[in-house]
Amino acid sequence: MEMDFERCYRAVDSRDQRFDGWFYTGVTSTGIYCRPSCPAITPKRQNVRFFPSAAAAQGAGLRACRRCRPDAAPGSPLWDVRADVVGRAMRLIADGVVDRDGVPGLASRLGYTERHLHRMLSAEMGAGPLALARAQRAQTARILIETTDLAMAEIAYAAGFGSVRQFNDTLREVYASAPSDLRTARGRQQVPAGAGTIALRLAYRPPLHARALLDFLAVRALPGVEAVRDGTYHRGLRLPHGTGRVALTPADGHVAATLRLADLRDLAPAVARCRRLLDLDADPAAIDATLAADPALAPVVTAEPGIRVPRAVDGFEQAVRAIIGQQVSVTSARTTLARLLSHRVDHEVDEVDEDRNPGQPHDQRGELRGFLSAEELLGLPDSGFGMPVGRREALRGLARAVVDGSVDLAAGVDREEAVRRLLALPGIGPWTANYLAMRAFGDPDVLLSSDLAVRRGAAALGLPDTQPTLDGYAERWRPWRSYATIRLWRAA
Repeated sequence: MEMDFERCYRAVDSRDQRFDGWFYTGVTSTGIYCRPSCPAITPKRQNVRFFPSAAAAQGAGLRACRRCRPDAAPGSPLWDVRADVVGRAMRLIADGVVDRDGVPGLASRLGYTERHLHRMLSAEMGAGPLALARAQRAQTARILIETTDLAMAEIAYAAGFGSVRQFNDTLREVYASAPSDLRTARGRQQVPAGAGTIALRLAYRPPLHARALLDFLAVRALPGVEAVRDGTYHRGLRLPHGTGRVALTPADGHVAATLRLADLRDLAPAVARCRRLLDLDADPAAIDATLAADPALAPVVTAEPGIRVPRAVDGFEQAVRAIIGQQVSVTSARTTLARLLSHRVDHEVDEVDEDRNPGQPHDQRGELRGFLSAEELLGLPDSGFGMPVGRREALRGLARAVVDGSVDLAAGVDREEAVRRLLALPGIGPWTANYLAMRAFGDPDVLLSSDLAVRRGAAALGLPDTQPTLDGYAERWRPWRSYATIRLWRAA
């Protein structure tokens, strides 16, 4: 990432929040690094260095500012736009792949040697994959220290450190404090009740149109998996080491998140997936500026700034939803999906809860669980699908491809390759593959011009409403056509 000193310094001098996460400000005279919007006095030019990542600043021997907490800044929106190896690597590191599989596992998933991957990340991010993962572990550890009463040894392993000594050394280096001092500095901050419960704030770049996000999720909410109540989105999660639940409440300047995890090692991937779901790393100012340049879209952009693309916490779940949603209404798709999930509930009884609430379905007890896994879907009998044979077999074909590894639906997937492999499966056409590119893979530049609701929205705004003419017209919306798609859906 190339950074112009003058532009970066102007952003720091004006404390521009839009640049938080884009780069980090190192102050050599104090030995700290900050986010651009840090409220401290602007440092002198000769004492400033700019870094593309927190890991790069840490590698230069700087510690995190305790005032602006740069490690809690929104992620760089570059990873939404970029689909290259570095962008994919950053998404996978955020999802905890290095902690689970090591650098060899990350390199294998990306199809490069460890040495070449290290060279690419160092050139772009100023740090290799181990250093980037280490910076993330430090942030995870700090969150656990400040929001739980766990013993330090438990936090060390939950955050992904290989030893307590490594945990202590890293936190002293990154925060210039011992772990116990970070907990003391917490003061009387209330710790969430319940084992595995963590409360934290998810930062975003304003503006955020929270109502549009919640409206979109509410109309598609599946009983037993997710719910929207009183301005809060709740859902169950399927995570690498176990299950979890999350409650997300949009607030001024952040989204309040309460996570309940079966295994605290899943904190980093849970946070990454929640951020991805709500599209919190987007740059709404840049997106809205491009779309508002079109006179037809300008009024809706002005009326509703900060519209995001609701994404996915689970690629397989989103793929199942997309296949079932082909050529049917949202309501009809939701009914079919609920029937599919209720069949799983009927056949999977939690013995402990059944003792307390005999004969009561899971979703009526207020529990939320993760969506079906590919293996679970393959285990369902024909009677559990409630749909035409062709669609049922398309779901099974997808599940088999996910299980055998021929189709990858993870956030760090090669988007073009994933779309190509999806189109090779029976029952999956261009609309489904492109819908997944937008919502599961995070492609910001997808226009679903064949979608009836998109064309209706275009007609409502006085835009071309046939697929070929809309495709041509939408070239002016690049590289943010996914956001235009959401706005056209709302207009419809």
